[in-house]
Amino acid sequence: MPADASVPMSMELLKFAGTDVDSQPWDVVVLGGGPAGLAAAIAAYDRGAKRVLVIEREPEMGGVLNQCIHNGFGLKRFAAELTGPEYAGRFIDELAKRDVVVALEATALEMKRDEKEKDAPLEIAVASPTVGFKRVKARSVVLATGCRERTRGAIGTPGDRPSGVFTAGAAQKYVNRAGKMVGKRVVILGSGDIGLIMARRMTLEGAKVLAVVELMPYSNGLARNIVQCLEDFDIPLYLSHTIAKIVGKTRLEKVVVQKVDEKRAPIPGTEFEIECDTLLLSVGLIPENEIARNAGVTLDRRTRGASVDQTRESSLPGVFACGNALHVHDLVDFVSEEAELAGRSAAERALGLSVGATRSIDVKNGNCVNYVVPQRLNPDAANDKLSFFLRVSNVFENKKLVVRQGEKILKEIKRPKVAPALMERVPVDPTAVDFNSDAPVVISLED
Repeated sequence: MPADASVPMSMELLKFAGTDVDSQPWDVVVLGGGPAGLAAAIAAYDRGAKRVLVIEREPEMGGVLNQCIHNGFGLKRFAAELTGPEYAGRFIDELAKRDVVVALEATALEMKRDEKEKDAPLEIAVASPTVGFKRVKARSVVLATGCRERTRGAIGTPGDRPSGVFTAGAAQKYVNRAGKMVGKRVVILGSGDIGLIMARRMTLEGAKVLAVVELMPYSNGLARNIVQCLEDFDIPLYLSHTIAKIVGKTRLEKVVVQKVDEKRAPIPGTEFEIECDTLLLSVGLIPENEIARNAGVTLDRRTRGASVDQTRESSLPGVFACGNALHVHDLVDFVSEEAELAGRSAAERALGLSVGATRSIDVKNGNCVNYVVPQRLNPDAANDKLSFFLRVSNVFENKKLVVRQGEKILKEIKRPKVAPALMERVPVDPTAVDFNSDAPVVISLED
């Protein structure tokens, strides 16, 4: 359930006396109070960081989970089928048991460090309607800022600019939280999980979902969502198709759908029209990393999140990243697990239990692998558990994921089927890695 009166909402950290800079640094400051931020804050506190602050721009904790009223969350984490608010509620309840300060309706604007001062803490500028503009200091920071949706402008869909065009997440918020229907005759562009879930949600609310249109030759959603959200409601899925044009003077009147070739180029003569009043866009998510980028954190051009080591530390010492701010996950269970790792690591750094890497080993994506997280390994954290998370470039059957360092195979896992929609996890015994070598670790998909 969403945050309630039992949740710590103290703004005492930001109530300074006569200055806009807190003189006492916090052990760990977590940016974001969604599923990643909640798990990171709990883990940091439990690891020994007793001065922990969560900065959340919304008036309640839970993030996007508060609008995800469908079930299917927590199957791995809790062996239970929970709704989004129920999943978030479990972590909110745990956070309330700890002396963690939560600054709600507070927005982090920038993060910087005075490099002239040795071991200088990070300084974060915060704006809040309650206390105005303040600055806080932190020994460690966890970036748990989540992600945002790609819009029509990001994909360059041509045509008119009528009302009735929404991102799928915005429509979900209108329907589930505000009780507002966004349309009656709906077309959805993109078969990511949120698009599939909204196809079902709109149908259950009485709308007619006319089609889901997908640019790729495969769906980008989980198999269970394709079955439960499309097939169970006889909603057609057009693979290798796109929206070629949006038509409407004031309100959306129709869309022109067109088939694409193997290079994703529209095929002339394949156009057909669908009359509709609403178009929902489910065309990808982008990690929110403006603060990280402006602070000088190195970002991975493939994930658009921070480049991190196995402790989830970024290129900026003392700054850790997790959840959808690091790379877009398909299961919130993995978000929580990764955030706990980042929170523990941040606490250890703040308490002096770990130090920054003096050297690193590169991790590279090999054949048919789009990206790998982490992007490097810290030899000083060689005893930590090690798992690689990755996404493949296409749908493949009867392949194996192979982790190599030089000529040595560190791990090999057979997969009957892999797809870009499914994030793969490959655990590796850290003792198998030669941390004294400069040879990179390469993960590939092989026959």
